[in-house]
Parts: sequence; C-alpha cells; structure tokens
Amino acid sequence: MTDTRPAVFLDRDGTINLDAGYIDRLERFELYPFAIDAMRIFKQAGYLVVILTNQAGVAHGMYGEDFVATIAAHLADRATRGGAQIDGHYYCPHSPDAAVPKYRVECECRKPKPGMARRAAEELGIDLGRSVVIGDRWRDIAVARAVGCRGILVKTGYGATEALRPQPGLSADAVCDDLIGAAVWLLDHPVP
Repeated sequence: MTDTRPAVFLDRDGTINLDAGYIDRLERFELYPFAIDAMRIFKQAGYLVVILTNQAGVAHGMYGEDFVATIAAHLADRATRGGAQIDGHYYCPHSPDAAVPKYRVECECRKPKPGMARRAAEELGIDLGRSVVIGDRWRDIAVARAVGCRGILVKTGYGATEALRPQPGLSADAVCDDLIGAAVWLLDHPVP
C-alpha cells in the first residue's frame, strides 16, 4: 500500500492518564495535563494517533466492554475539544487468569503481543516502519520491537520504576519524562 502513514501508538493508563488501578468509573479517569497537547503535536507532525490498551478489568469482571467504550468516547471528545484527534482505539479484554470465562484466552492482542498494533496497521493503513509505540511499561516496547517500529518509554505511571529494571534483549529508543518529552524527542528524531 503506497498511501500508508506513520502512527504514534499510545498506551493509555500511566501514559495518557494517571494509572489508578482498574479504572471502573469515569470520575477516576484523570488525564495528564500534557496529554492532549502531545496528541496535537503528533497530529501536526503527520502521525495518526492510536490507543493500544490492555483492559484486564473486563476479564476480571470489574467493568464491561461498554465502559471501555465510554472511556474511549470521553477521551476522543477531550482530544477533539483540545484540537487533537484520536484515529483509532484498540483494547484487549483478555487475561489468561480471567474470572469471566469467555475472556480467559491466550490471545494475540494482549501486550506484549503485537496483535492490536498489527490490526490497527491493517485497518488504518499504517506504515509500521515509520511508526512509534509510547508507553510506561516494557511490554509497550516489546510491541514496538515485534512490529518493527521505534519504542519510547515514558517515566509516568510505572515508567520510572520500569526504567530502573532493564529487560534482557529489550531497549527503548528513548526514555522520556512524559508524553510531551516523547513528542519533543520524536520531532527531534524523525525517521530517516
């Protein structure tokens, strides 16, 4: 496909918003103050903005897929009101130890597996080689490596702790303080 575009794949909890454990109410969803600004920068730089999020709370019966959709719609609205845009929202509701039997599966979409990124690339016409995954966990960087794009670890959420625990055979292209820092790094390091 010749009309593919690069994307910024963003983890949700701990990257875009405070990681408050299993977020089961809209009132507990608190965006970082810089999140929408960073998304606007990504869009202005020509990237699609795509959310990739594990939502094991669904698998454990803490909330339903309808609530994941409610948060996605809320986030999309906040982005739009802030002059940004979210081009895709992908989530994994599965867990190998799920309390809800229908979600107890070994899937290809649960990060660190790359299924969500691959599906987004196919559905949205994304050039993975020119894309980047940004998140606060090594599993986000593992997705980047699995699909052949760059990976940025941010120190929000679990990121500061994760940065102190390097993973064998896995390294980030950059470690940034937060999503705005990642946006600045990305602008300073365009794909050759």
